This record gives sequence, structure tokens and C-alpha cells, in this order.
Amino acid sequence: MPSDFVYVKDIIPTISLEMRYFGSHNFTGRPIQGYEKPVAILTKRAALALQQVENHLNKKGLGLKIFDAYRPQRAVDNFKTWSLNTNDTIAKKEFYPLINKKNLFNLGFIASKSGHSRGSTVDLTLISLKDQKEIDMGGPFDFFGAVSHHQYANLTAQQKENRKILKEAMAKFGFKAYDKEWWHYTLQDEPYRKTYFDFIVK
Repeated sequence: MPSDFVYVKDIIPTISLEMRYFGSHNFTGRPIQGYEKPVAILTKRAALALQQVENHLNKKGLGLKIFDAYRPQRAVDNFKTWSLNTNDTIAKKEFYPLINKKNLFNLGFIASKSGHSRGSTVDLTLISLKDQKEIDMGGPFDFFGAVSHHQYANLTAQQKENRKILKEAMAKFGFKAYDKEWWHYTLQDEPYRKTYFDFIVK
């Protein structure tokens, strides 16, 4: 691991982790190549910014849960290989029930390069500190469909407010949202804008 990457838990001990690509609860239905431990890794700059987000939210009785952080290029390649096998649809019902698998690339849900591999992008949600349960965002993590878009209108007022709380907290400390995925944020001042890493998450 490069010297300016860190384990997020070392910087933010209170943060919750549910590393989806280490296990099989993800859109492929199986563990992803490149994840050998259920840990979150980010550049130190991104982790320190995220620490400020966590502290800010804690004052409101909320916290962060990370689903994915740094992602090796081999994992992105694994997604691409999976997407080409249109017969492999074991997780379709949960993650992409309304979309033909072969269109996931064209719709922007999967790409051959990912900002995650640059080390300053994170997938996350809000949790309540009282019971550690996820806050209702109107749609699940990694759901391939319009409900995942920030501008999706058919949400309850509370769901819209929950997304707004996360988005505003992340923006306050330098993270930019991705319009097609409510959970996806990138540090605007990321140190590696053109470098895609492939070291294993372990």
C-alpha cells in the first residue's frame, strides 16, 4: 500500500463498515477480485476530510457507513468481465430488476475505469448513532436504476431530506457527488487525478 494511503478505521475509529465487495452481497452475487479483507482504504487526504464529515454528523446523532472505498483496478476489470456474461444474473432481482445487464455500461453504472481506483472516492450512507441502523435513502446501495439518481423525484420528503443531509455534509468538507448514485462521493482536491492503483485490499 502506498505510504499516503491509510486504513479509514485508523483515522476514524467510530465509522461503520460494510464492505460489500469483500463478500457476496453485491450486484455480482459473489466476492470481487482484489478484496482480501473487509477493510476500507483511502488516501490520507480523503480520510482526513471524511473524519470531518463524521464529526459534523455525530453532532446530529448521525454517522457514516462505508460500503466501498479504494477499489483495485483488478476489481473494476472483474466487474467488466462479469457484465459481458449476460447469462450470469444471480443478483438481478435485488440490484438491477428493470435493466438489461448488457446496458449497464451505456447507462453509466459500470465503467472500465473507476474513480475508486484513484483512492479518494467512497460509497457510503448515513446511520443513526442510537441504533446503528441505516437511514432511509429511498433506494438501496448499488441499485442500478433511476431511484439511485440524486434528482429522482419520486421520494418521500424525509428520503429527500436524508439525501440532502448526506450531500451537504460531504460537500461542506470537499466531496463532490455523482449524479447517478446517491452514495458515491469523490474528494474534489484528490491527490491522484490520473493514477489508477491496483494494490490488493488487505
